[in-house]
Amino acid sequence: MNDPAGLMFPHLKAITPQLKKTFARAFVSVPLATREKYPAAVAWLGTDDFFQSVLHETHVTVGQDFLALYHAAARACPPEQILHLGFIDRVAFALQSAHAEAFLADVASLRPAEMPLIFQRSRAAWATHPDNYHTIESMATQVGSFLFGEEYDFGWCHLALQAGQLGRVLPSMRSRDLSVVAELVLLLRREFEIHARDVDWLAWEDPFILSRDPGELKAEREGSPDEVRKRLSYVIPTLQLLDAAAAGNGK
Repeated sequence: MNDPAGLMFPHLKAITPQLKKTFARAFVSVPLATREKYPAAVAWLGTDDFFQSVLHETHVTVGQDFLALYHAAARACPPEQILHLGFIDRVAFALQSAHAEAFLADVASLRPAEMPLIFQRSRAAWATHPDNYHTIESMATQVGSFLFGEEYDFGWCHLALQAGQLGRVLPSMRSRDLSVVAELVLLLRREFEIHARDVDWLAWEDPFILSRDPGELKAEREGSPDEVRKRLSYVIPTLQLLDAAAAGNGK
């Protein structure tokens, strides 16, 4: 819930009834800056036992934030429990759009034998994203394919696995930036067979979340050097992780 603009808590409240019908519990991480800016919204989380909150007392990096959340979920759940690691904006979009039925069907269809499973952006989903997003993030997928013969979205947006599987690899995780999501896949593939499923419900969520015209926002992002640098900030560390893993000394 890194929510500096105050956009996500209203969406979380809107989808909470559906979340409760679909999942047993929701684990939510709240950075210090969000806690300080929106204390009433954070207090609301504490009034509902469905939510288990990780409330940071100090400022942390993205990777530290994710790892704290993952540790909390892995500790709280029985080993066989299926966990969905996701992003609130992606889940909010999926549940409040034409993709809701497909999203819920995919969640309901999961079986332990498929775990871990990466829900990957389909060709149709990628077509909704700015071209610079796809081009830069696909570099990691292509390099991973060259190195390991496996075509995974190392910048995944939704991953399902059992709590025991997550707990098994967490002690080895070292990344402190957004490349933590790629490191998780690299560690999991050492221990388990990873499955993947392409889905349309991972279409670009930003126009919905920001209430912007999709074409206009897409053109704006495609013309932005800042957006390129933002994606390079985690794709470059991801490529380094892939190289290290292939060399046998990976983190």
